[in-house]
Order: sequence, then C-alpha cells, then structure tokens
Amino acid sequence: MAARLLLSSLLPLFLTFSSSSSSSSSSPSLQDPSLHKPSHFLIDAFIPVAGDGQPSTTAAPIVAPLPVLPPFPLAPALFVLGDSTVDSGTNNYLGTFARADRPPYGRDFDTHRPTGRFSNGRVIVDFLAERLGLPFVPPYLGRSGRIEDMIHGLNYASAASGILFSSGSDLGQHISLTQQILQLIDTFQQLEMDLGVAAAADFISRSVFYISIGSNDFIHYYMQNTSAVLSLFLPWEFNQMLANTLKQEIKTLYEKNVRKVVFMGIAPIGCTPHYLMLYGSKNGECVDEINNVVIEFNYAMRYMIDELNHELSDAKITFCDAFNGSMDILANRNLYGFQTTTEACCGLGKYRGSIMCLLPEMACSNASTYVWWDEFHPTDAVNRILANNIWSGEHTVMCHPMNLLQMIDSGH
Repeated sequence: MAARLLLSSLLPLFLTFSSSSSSSSSSPSLQDPSLHKPSHFLIDAFIPVAGDGQPSTTAAPIVAPLPVLPPFPLAPALFVLGDSTVDSGTNNYLGTFARADRPPYGRDFDTHRPTGRFSNGRVIVDFLAERLGLPFVPPYLGRSGRIEDMIHGLNYASAASGILFSSGSDLGQHISLTQQILQLIDTFQQLEMDLGVAAAADFISRSVFYISIGSNDFIHYYMQNTSAVLSLFLPWEFNQMLANTLKQEIKTLYEKNVRKVVFMGIAPIGCTPHYLMLYGSKNGECVDEINNVVIEFNYAMRYMIDELNHELSDAKITFCDAFNGSMDILANRNLYGFQTTTEACCGLGKYRGSIMCLLPEMACSNASTYVWWDEFHPTDAVNRILANNIWSGEHTVMCHPMNLLQMIDSGH
C-alpha cells in the first residue's frame, strides 16, 4: 500500500516531460567520439570474495582493459528491435509508466545521466556496438531524418512492448514489435532514396539486426490473464503462437534483405526481485512456475530459428539463451564477483521488488555488486557479461548455432 501511495504522489512528476528534456543541447551526445575512446576501467563487480562469501577487505579491485576495439567497423550498422532490455530512449517520447529518463537511471552510464536505458549504465547492445566498432545506436524517435543519423543503425526498441500488439498496454503508450518493424521498413526506404536501391540492399544485408523481446507477453499479458488468455491457451500453446508470430516477422525482414539476425531469449524472470516479492520467496529461491514457462518459450524460439536457418539458406540467424547465461551468473556469483543476487539495487519493499526505481534515494551505493538494478532489469555489470557471451561465448556458450563474432567472421 505504501508503494502505491508513493507511486501516486510521484506520478505527475514521472509523466511530466518536455521536448527540452529529451533533446537538451547541454547533454553530451552519444555520437561524441570521446565516449568511445579505448581506456582502462575498474571492474568493481569483480571484487575478490573470501571463503565466507563476503568481499575481501585486503585485495584491490581488478584492473582490466576495455576490449580491443576494431580499427574499422566489422559491420556497417546495428539495428535494434525489442523491449526495455534494449530500449535506449524510445519511451522518453511516449506517455507511459515504462520510462527511465530520470535519475538514478544512467548514473553509471558514460555520460552519468539518464538516457532512457533501464539500467544504471549500459544495456547489452551498447557493449555489442562497441565490439562491432560502431557508436552507440540512437533511438529511432529521436532521429532527424538525415542519412548521417541512421547510417550506423537505429534503435526501435520500446519498453513494455511485446511480440503481441496488446502486451504492455496497461503501462501506457509503447511501440509493439509489428510497429517497430514498420518503422524499420520506413528507414530502409529512406536508405534506398539516399544510397540507391542496390547499395541499400547490400548495406542492409551486411548489417546486424538484434531482437530482444518476449518477456512482456508474459509479464503484462499472459500472467495477467488479459482477454481471458489463460482459458484460451495452455503455456506451450501460447509459446507456440509467439514463435509463429515472430517467425513471420523475421521472414518479413528477410524479404527486405535482412540476413544477419541475433535473437535474445528471455532471462529468468522468475528470479527477478519483483516475482521473488510477489510469490513470497522466503530465501530468494526463484519461482519455478514462471521460469518453466520461460524455458519453454526459449526452446520454442530456438527450434523456430533452426527452422528458419534451413528455410532461408543464405540467412544467418542465431538464438542466444539469456536464461542459461543469467542462471550461470546467479549460480556462480562469487566467481563473477557479485554479492547480491536476489535484492535489487533500487526499489522498495522485500527484495526491493514492489515498485520500480523512481528516486536516487531508493538506490544502493554500488550497483556493480548487484545482479539486479531494479525490479526487473539487470545491472550494467551483468549486461557486460551477457554481451561478452553473445559476442564470443567468453564465459559460457549462450548462442546457437553461432555467436556474433562467428556470424561476422563468416562473411557476407
């Protein structure tokens, strides 16, 4: 009840925004080359842990270099579709509860300012863009329409969106996957006008397309029994419907010359602070009832992508298992240097999972020792680990039949 009262009192502030807050000239541009200079950084998450599971008080944080960046881009562009796991600012322009354009979101980002990313810092596609030798991908809704603003890719992802059109509507405005693809096709048409049809087709075929979506179809649709869906579909039937819908969407992209696609499965949402709180987890045990549905979803998606790779022989489509990658981190928290795997860094209530992060005072002091940033989303430190797995399987094999580096190395 206290959480709801706080949300009600903060709602006018949370939903108030102006064009100046979205396009302030005083904020550093994500296209600023200074944000992408190779440097060294402290991995605070990788603090040596003593035998009792507590951080060592004698060892210093490990100093590690940033990944060696390529001297030239390994792909002409990175295009992103999805939900809050990869939203880089789309929802800043929408009337919705699902927004991350106020502190403490972004406090550990390169600019130390909120950008609309649902993290204390970077999201996965920021790390992948860096690996590809590309600048951070800006949101489609913030573009000017100039070729210079889209030539390295655009991000269409919208928090609360799902594979189904209605998923996430309870939070306000969002851009569904189908709508995002229509925006992407509009971009393709602009590229054709600027580059010519043949050059645009070649550009699109060599670019990387990253899709991360599906969790809101459960969180904000199936598990809420929207439109009495529970009486219409068993979990496996619902998953099959999602897989068939996504398969048609990817085929639509293929018809527009898209050839390189990374699809990110759903993470273990049954382990998120929100569901630990909601289901009354006593000692931080994950909610198997939810995770079992997620496992079925990921299996259906991987099977569907295997089918597409056989049907579309010149396409390179890979499935990356966010569930297995995340469970590896949770099971080996000491190895990865995390101290807290059940409680969010920012939130209220048990496990800080009863309400989203709204104020700086709600956040912990050092997010890098936490797996979860808010009630649903991981920290920058976790995103970096998962991105490294997607890129090369650095910590654990997540992607099948190939990781992103193998996809790039395989040529056109």
